[in-house]
Amino acid sequence: MVYSFLRVLIRVLLYIINGRPHYLNRKNLPKGSYILVGPHRTWFDPIYYALAASPKKFSFMAKEELFKNPIIRWILVHCYAFSVNRTNPGPSAIKTPVNILRQGKLSMIIFPSGSRHTQHLKGGAVVIAKMANVPLIPTVYQGPLTFKTLFSRKRATVDFGEPIQIDRKQRMDEAGRNALDAQLQNAFNKLDKEINPDFKYVDVSKK
Repeated sequence: MVYSFLRVLIRVLLYIINGRPHYLNRKNLPKGSYILVGPHRTWFDPIYYALAASPKKFSFMAKEELFKNPIIRWILVHCYAFSVNRTNPGPSAIKTPVNILRQGKLSMIIFPSGSRHTQHLKGGAVVIAKMANVPLIPTVYQGPLTFKTLFSRKRATVDFGEPIQIDRKQRMDEAGRNALDAQLQNAFNKLDKEINPDFKYVDVSKK
């Protein structure tokens, strides 16, 4: 109930602030559970991802510090978030999302880079997808990168790539992970060029 209400509210607010977003290749979204994976470019790109893939509902990881505030904790829990210790993730960082995905009611949004300030991919999403037996959906966002530039009404676009199903026999050694990381990065690059052939991401926080 809270998730659905906030989704409608945020959709209306973003429309008022920045106009109608553009969602490309929604046909690539499976009917069952899946993991949306993409480069993390702004603090609100997961919001656009979730709106673009509506009516599917998503679970997501949130740093455990956010759960210390009772109000924020209530909102996060009712929006299907679960806490993760970024410094020492532990086995639950894999087991929890795998169990959620196996139940088949929710999908998940995971940023392989883990941070907006690095483009280096990590293997967590790939491992989770393999264990839960769900596809990865490469996804990219292009548009405003700060709250201020949202008001510029610069076009916001989300593009979905073709599903990547991880073979259950796929080895998860360094070579296997590197091959899958390269496949994901190539998919991101293809989607970026599809939206804008001249696109180059700039981390605005470093300006």
